[in-house]
This record gives sequence, C-alpha cells and structure tokens, in this order.
Amino acid sequence: VQVMETGGGSVQAGGSLALSCVASGYILSRCGMGWYRQAPGKERELVSRISDSGSRITYADSVKGRFAISQDSTKNTLYLQMNSLKIEDTAVYYCLAEWWDSTWGTCRPYYWGQGTQVTVST
Repeated sequence: VQVMETGGGSVQAGGSLALSCVASGYILSRCGMGWYRQAPGKERELVSRISDSGSRITYADSVKGRFAISQDSTKNTLYLQMNSLKIEDTAVYYCLAEWWDSTWGTCRPYYWGQGTQVTVST
C-alpha cells in the first residue's frame, strides 16, 4: 500500500487549500482514513477522520466549521478542503489509511503518507 498526499502549499491567512490523498493498493473496508498534522515542536495530531462508509466523520475542535473531509471510495482517494486558514494551521499534513487489527478487533493507524507542507502566513 502506498499513500501519497498532494495539494499543500503556501497561502495567506483566511485563504483556502485543498489536499488530496491516494492510497494505492488499499482496500477501503471496515476501517477509515484520516488526516493528521504535525507542527514544528509539536506532536502529531488528528485533524479529521472519515469511516469506510463515510457515515462517521470526526474533526478536531480547532478545525470544525473550517475544514471538510470527504472521500471517493471508488478511487481510494481522500480529500481535505481547508477554508479560513489560520497561521496556527501551519504544519505538515499526513494522510492515513487504517488497518483492521483482527487480534484486538479494532482499526489502527497504519499506512502513512510522507506528508505535505501547509504554510499559512499573514
């Protein structure tokens, strides 16, 4: 499985960016996909997650109302639309595809992309 993000870049505060992620060789079944980010000097944090069916979506409080996650299951593609960007959104954004751990009966973060830089400036 290969996970690759595209769409990062630089934007002024208040602007928008759209990220895409393709998970080649991944079967979207039972588990979901998500976006994480890591700012300099900080731990990696969950930005948003979407279930395999798309019926359950989670957002970090810091991005609610500004970011929107979506997916195209037929293409194993994940999207993140980021609006009203703030300076504190600056980070490397990572795409994640989960893996079903049959031993424990749970989905786990497993397949990671290399990340794409998002820089928001004044």
